[in-house]
Formats: sequence, C-alpha cells, structure tokens
Amino acid sequence: MNNRIRIPICEPTLSGSELDYLANCIKSNWLSSRGFYVDEFERKFSEFCGSKYGVATSSGTTALHLALVALGIGRNDEVIMPTLTMIASANPIIFTGAKPVFVDSEIDTWNIDVNAIEEEITSKTKAIMPVHIYGHPVDMDPLLRIAKKYNLFVIEDAAEAHGAEYKNTRAGSLGDVGCFSFYTNKIITTGEGGMVVTNDEKVRDKLVLFRDLAHSREQRYLHYEIGYNYRLTNLQAGVGLAQMKKIDEYIRARREHAKIYNSLLKDVWGITLPPEAEWARNIYWLYSILIQEDFGLKRDDLAVELGKKGIETRPFFIPMHRQPVLKKMGLVSGEFLVADELFSKGICLPSSSSISEEQIAFVCDTIKEIQNQAQVSG
Repeated sequence: MNNRIRIPICEPTLSGSELDYLANCIKSNWLSSRGFYVDEFERKFSEFCGSKYGVATSSGTTALHLALVALGIGRNDEVIMPTLTMIASANPIIFTGAKPVFVDSEIDTWNIDVNAIEEEITSKTKAIMPVHIYGHPVDMDPLLRIAKKYNLFVIEDAAEAHGAEYKNTRAGSLGDVGCFSFYTNKIITTGEGGMVVTNDEKVRDKLVLFRDLAHSREQRYLHYEIGYNYRLTNLQAGVGLAQMKKIDEYIRARREHAKIYNSLLKDVWGITLPPEAEWARNIYWLYSILIQEDFGLKRDDLAVELGKKGIETRPFFIPMHRQPVLKKMGLVSGEFLVADELFSKGICLPSSSSISEEQIAFVCDTIKEIQNQAQVSG
C-alpha cells in the first residue's frame, strides 16, 4: 500500500464548536440525556428537515425501531422495504415481531421499485419503509398514493439522506415519520446516534415515552408498557449541535465533490455515474458508481487495486435477500434481478466532506491507470 497517500472512504469533519460544547457538558456536569444540548439538537434538526418534532435516539437503528413501536407495528404485521439496503433497515422490523417484505430496486435511481410495491401488499401489511439509498431520495409521490390507498404508514429511512430533497421537500419529512443516523460517516455525526422526525404530536409523545423505558406519566418507575433505553447523551448532542452549524456547508461540499468526480469520470468507458433524477437533490452521501462489464476489470478487482494505492472503497450493500440469517428465518422468496446487478457492480469511492480536489483527482487518475493497465495486460 502507498503509505504517502491514504484516502478513507468517509471520515467525519470536526471543524467547528464540537470541543467547546463537549467541554461545556463536562464543566456543567450535564453528561446524560437530560442536558440542554439534547433539546436544542432535536429542535434544530427537525427544523432543518421541515418537521415539527424531533426525538433523538442512540442510533439510526433504534430510531427505526422506536418509530415502528410508536406506530403500533408488531407481531404478525408486515412492512414493505427494499432489498438493497443495509441490514440495519430490516432488523428493527424483526425486533417488533413483524415481517420485512422485500422489493427489488429500480435501475434508474437504485431505490425501491415503487411500481412493484402494490403487488406485495396483503391484509397484514401495515407500513412501507422507503430507504433513500446513498443520499438519493425515493420517488415519493406514487409511494404516498399507494400508502393512502391502503391506509399504510410510511416510515422513511433517511439515514443516508440528510438534506436530500424530493421536489424541494427534504427527505424524512414526507412520510409519517423520518429516521436518521448520525453515525461517524454520515453527513453530520454524533459518533453514534439517530433521530426520528414527525409532524404528529401523538406519535412524538409515544416516541418520547418508549425512548426512556416507558416511565408512566403519573409516577416514575411505574410502567404500563415495555420501553427501551434509546436515549442520546448530552455529550453526543453537543457534537451534533456543533455539526448542525455546518450542515449546509457539508452538503454543498458533497455535491461539489460529486460534480468533480462526474467531470473526471464521465468519459471513462464502462463506468455508470450516480443518478440524480430531475425531481431530486442527491446529497451523495457516498459517491457511488457502477463498474460495467466493458470496463475491463471486475468491481472487486478494481477495489483491490485501488486499495494498493491507499484508496479505500466499499462495495454496495449486500441485499437482504442474500443475507444468510434472513434466509434461515424464512424471510426470503422470489428474484431480485436489479438489486443483484447493482450489488455486483456497485462501488463507493472516498466521499468525506473534507476530501480535497487533489485527492479526488488522484482517485480518478488511479482508476484510469488501472483500466489502462488491465487493457494492456488483457
């Protein structure tokens, strides 16, 4: 590996007030979930999304689980979701006792094939969970029409889509609830953390109740329902609040980096660039491309060669229908040809908000050199 250059797939950008806010937490002794920064972070982020309420959680996964519980999703229910996503989208459905029902992707946006949703609806279906994959929003209008027709909840998994827009409306604010992750590699981070946003006050109240062990309102330590310890700490919220001051800057950086990548890779034979539909604002959480057969090298071989040059990459998520644990549970049936194609060809390139134009150029030049070498040796 080239030790002079090391370009990670995605690292946090901590260039603001994070250290000051952490110091304030320590000086004030407010370290737990009851500090000032939690409330303020919830307010700022929900406003950013265009939603009335925000409820911070300990992770994006717990945000999804909390949302499902608050909406009453439980045993013997079904939730429709895309197969091409991370297993963190499916696990919370299983936690509730419900069944995830997988739908193939569409080739244009890589998101759930909205046209295939209706055929999967049964009397047990209670919700649809669109995932805005890699920062590109799902085509929500037809999905929302289906949900309304069958009286289904819409739970947006917007873990990768902070600030992405569908027809000028921000992802996460289009459904009944929107769920976000603040893991270290996301647009903004709290290290670990998440949030649910909603416009429904009753849903917000349930989210708050179940997040904190479901203490009854009449008396603490008295419980009528099973709750969870899904709280975000004041320390984490302080980091998140500092990050919020620069979220627009980070999104602009991701989009500008995508333009640079696109300009440098658009003429490379055998590469399909990431999508951006005319109705969408992609925030390019991870700048992702498809390596076609005529590139001259398979996706995995390209990743190995890039790694030798100090460039970290990631393959696309392994689809849910390929997961051994879900097969063992009897949750997989049918074919998912588009998701299989995307998985076999997709690779994510370095995408940090702080990546330099020089580093992007190095990545692209290296891809071209690897292709040229493959053609010579071939």
